[in-house]
Amino acid sequence: MSVPHKAVPLVAPGHTRPVTHLSFSPLLEDGSYLLISSCKDGNPMLREWTGDWIGTFVGHKGAVWSTKLSHDASRAASGSADFTAKIWDTYSGKSLHSFPHNHIVRSVAIAPTAMRLLTGGQEKKVRIFDLGRPDAEPDILSEGSGLSHDGTIKSVVWFGENTGVSAGEDGLIKWWDLRSRKVTKKLSLDKPITSMELSVQIQRLVVTSGKTVAFIPAQPAETGTPTHSLILSYAPSSASVHPIWQDRFVTGSTSDEWVRVHGINGEEREVLKGHHGPVHCVEYSPDGEVFASGSEDGTIRLWQTTPGKAYGLWQGATNGG
Repeated sequence: MSVPHKAVPLVAPGHTRPVTHLSFSPLLEDGSYLLISSCKDGNPMLREWTGDWIGTFVGHKGAVWSTKLSHDASRAASGSADFTAKIWDTYSGKSLHSFPHNHIVRSVAIAPTAMRLLTGGQEKKVRIFDLGRPDAEPDILSEGSGLSHDGTIKSVVWFGENTGVSAGEDGLIKWWDLRSRKVTKKLSLDKPITSMELSVQIQRLVVTSGKTVAFIPAQPAETGTPTHSLILSYAPSSASVHPIWQDRFVTGSTSDEWVRVHGINGEEREVLKGHHGPVHCVEYSPDGEVFASGSEDGTIRLWQTTPGKAYGLWQGATNGG
């Protein structure tokens, strides 16, 4: 009889404070991908698909809450408690532009062309910057009040060429037409939204709010949104759906130190122990082979979807299997 292989995570050290956000690049031309991490130490880090460190982006003077890579991974965008968002060259590690704000920037999103940037945060305003004219004033997306949300904006994502989506502590998700700068749809949840990530391959937003995880079409249908949502027994801090199989999702929680894998209908499949602090963020790799978790303990852990399989730095079943 075969014994299931125990999940043995790879630990990616280097950060000195809690890890606040993780984001993978899309699959690149050579089949690899990159991972970028945000941290309260103010220094986002770039890593190979194996978890090996490539470099650290140095320049922020406060906690970094969000960092994302451009489609081709040549640029990174970051948002910080130092009241700035920055654009970085991922090859040299240099800061190309720094965009001042009037409060903490909690989330950033970079256009597929890497020519525009969305930001949101504690000012409750979604800004859109033209990276071709970095000295120009940004536009603010609002419904007339000057504000985009009635609470802190926890996440902004860029979908397709001209759609921005924002989610706030006011419980609202808003879709914006970035040509007209107008709201095209709103969705209201019962509790403040704690996270929202775009799963590019399946074109869904994965949203956590209270004890709810919702899988929402990134492009809402005209005839109503067929959203798949679940209520868990705990409040997840972050969730990510398997990008290929779509049969499972992974969560973190600030109420314990565990990473959980659930079936898509909510049943708990695995509880993974290893972190020494609450888990703030989780994300599947674009090939679905790995998921990453970031914690209050300052580490990133990489977990295999199929323990025992040879992949990256995991040598397969012979490696302590």
